Amino acid sequence: MCGRFAAGRTPEELAGIFGIERWEPEETLAPDFNVAPTKEVHVVLDRPLKDARDPRPVRQLRALKWGLVPSWAKSPEGAARMINARSETLHEKPSFRRPFAQRRCIVPADGYYEWVTAHDERQLEVEGKKKRARKQPYFVLPADGSVFAMAGIYEFWRDAALPPDHPQAWWATCSVITAEAETTPLGVAPAEGPRSLSEIHPRMPLMLTPDRWDAWLDPARTDETGLRDLLAPPPGGLMRAYPVSTAVSNVRNNGPELLGELEAPEEGTLF
Repeated sequence: MCGRFAAGRTPEELAGIFGIERWEPEETLAPDFNVAPTKEVHVVLDRPLKDARDPRPVRQLRALKWGLVPSWAKSPEGAARMINARSETLHEKPSFRRPFAQRRCIVPADGYYEWVTAHDERQLEVEGKKKRARKQPYFVLPADGSVFAMAGIYEFWRDAALPPDHPQAWWATCSVITAEAETTPLGVAPAEGPRSLSEIHPRMPLMLTPDRWDAWLDPARTDETGLRDLLAPPPGGLMRAYPVSTAVSNVRNNGPELLGELEAPEEGTLF
């Protein structure tokens, strides 16, 4: 899954990486090293500019709320439950089917946090029993330090209780697409602990390699078969993971120090 990530790059940096043509200064977000569900996040998308005469899609950097609200929803209350969309089924789920076909985006990150879920604990989760509270968080990122381009989808929701010109009449929201975690060895593994991402958690955000960015963002691509081909996992061995302080478990903590690598898992945590 993806329940927390770090996004420390500036709009200027993202513009250079993704070829951004347009972003609104008022939508600029500060670096966030503990992005949690329902927060606003930067996303990259290709879409014609509002009220523009030219119908050409323009690559934009937009600020969207993380937690997708379907266009047909009666209220936005379930947004926190829609932060992830499974790659295997999003083409058939009512909440995700249309955004997958028409509104795809990239959620840029430095990497994501995942709390180790060992085999026995996963079984307790399946059985609905209480899990151990103290788990070791890991930070997962591209081994070469490049941007982690997470595949995403976005949607618009109209609040019918507000007039059309109200600044909050329209909500723009997004979900991160997840896939089965890699079982291949990490490109750079910690000195002790998990040797693959699947040993940390069974799911991971789907990373898009640069050769897929344009095709994924192209709104003219609507063929389901072709789009599902883009959901294939990237080559193995591109990622690294290392333990970080359990301070990241508290969403009120935020700062680059959260990315600091520990020499070993904290005492009393799994792994």
